[in-house]
Amino acid sequence: MSISLLKSTAIVGSATLFSRILGFVRDMVIAQAFGAGLAADAFFVAFKIPNFLRRLFAEGAFSQSFVPVFSSYFMQGNPTEIQQLINRVTGTLGLVVLLVTLIGIIGAPLWVVIFAPGFIGDSDKYQLAVSLLRVTFPYLFFISLTALAAGILNTYKQFGVPAITPIFLNLVLIASALWVAPYMLTPVTALAWGVFFAGLIQLLFQIPFLIRLKLLPKPSAKWKDPGVQRVFTLMLPAILGSSVSQINLLIDTLLASFLVTGSVSWLYYSDRLVEFPLGIFGIALATVILPSLSEKHNQASTKDFIRTLDWALRWGCLVGVPAAVGLMILAKPILITLFQYGKFSSYDAIMASHSLIAYSFGLVPFMLIKILAPGFYARQDTKTPVRIAIIAMLSNIILNGALILPLAHTGLALATSLSAWLNAALLLLALKQQGSYQAQPGWFTFSWQIGLATIFMAAALFWLAPPSASWLNWGLITRMSHLILLISVAGVTYLSALLIIGVRPRMLILT
Repeated sequence: MSISLLKSTAIVGSATLFSRILGFVRDMVIAQAFGAGLAADAFFVAFKIPNFLRRLFAEGAFSQSFVPVFSSYFMQGNPTEIQQLINRVTGTLGLVVLLVTLIGIIGAPLWVVIFAPGFIGDSDKYQLAVSLLRVTFPYLFFISLTALAAGILNTYKQFGVPAITPIFLNLVLIASALWVAPYMLTPVTALAWGVFFAGLIQLLFQIPFLIRLKLLPKPSAKWKDPGVQRVFTLMLPAILGSSVSQINLLIDTLLASFLVTGSVSWLYYSDRLVEFPLGIFGIALATVILPSLSEKHNQASTKDFIRTLDWALRWGCLVGVPAAVGLMILAKPILITLFQYGKFSSYDAIMASHSLIAYSFGLVPFMLIKILAPGFYARQDTKTPVRIAIIAMLSNIILNGALILPLAHTGLALATSLSAWLNAALLLLALKQQGSYQAQPGWFTFSWQIGLATIFMAAALFWLAPPSASWLNWGLITRMSHLILLISVAGVTYLSALLIIGVRPRMLILT
């Protein structure tokens, strides 16, 4: 069973790796063209708002609620009922999201006030953000239906197609920045239209694969359908429970809008780098284990449920701990190498490195939350994560207030990381109290093995990494070659240390 899960995780992770690499190319192109100034800040806010709502209506609360319900229909094996659920959920979700999208377009000025109130003091930045948001908001409609298609495909173990779908967003935005922006009266508008068409393309891409499975939806809004009601009943509380990290990031953006120009962009670029390992492994693992956990819950196999969750947590720590430490040590070199060109200055790279270090401190809990949350959603329990999410959000708000004055944008990132630790700890405690998780033997030894191997890796990086001044003086090729070399040495050192101190591949296989 573990081999199958690992294979599926590898498929999703590999596709996500390619997408994230393209994402870095996208961000490099945007950073060079727009830097961290007024236009970039306005676009990132206009993109972040529908992107945040996407986490609610798409792969966040909706996916976490739809997959367990759909999995129960799938287990019953009645094709008519399966197709009926798909049709009715598609019609109902589509209608809800269409209404939200129309409200978003009409109320764009209010949305910007809510999520970036600091822009009000700068009329040019505010008006630009409003106009960009009206173009980007329909992305929510397209991507929500894309997430529905992905949930169907994932349940049928078709993980590859949904995993490569996000690639189109990066390709379209790169093309928009390079070849469309120079011809626009307001160049950054090209990025907004890129977001719009990328959403449409992602939806169209998945349709042939649904046709192949003979599961193409025929939308029919049926609010009183039992399956639809179950999905949306689970979804409403899950909106907060599964999206607390994104809500915290939005709060960061809101408060950063009051800080100096560039703060929103610095947070964006540093968050993007933390999302790289999180997306490649954390989100990939969460995507794969949710259908598996749902299946085990439907089979009333508590023992296998616990062992699968424990296995996923071990892999999360195995990858998350060294990734977090590596990002902290190489924060400046990575940002300089990827973004310090054109209008993105060395000062921007240094300021973004501060928030990257703070966000990296939260990488492990970010990853654990992605793994722990399916432990609740697979059992169709969305109320517990909601209670925990409220506590985590309140702690984030308090920490933001305490840290923003002494640390500016870095304080916002650190507050998000600290609240993530609290969130993950409370989720783990709740699962234990409910009898849905019990740590399997070997965690103590496994923990110190990971810690010791990470120390060896960190020592190698500190010893080999050139000073920041050298990175600033080098060109792209030299920077990239040194960065790849350092990351390779870090990976080899970590894996070698694990083998030397007794970690064997067979120990990470679920039997």
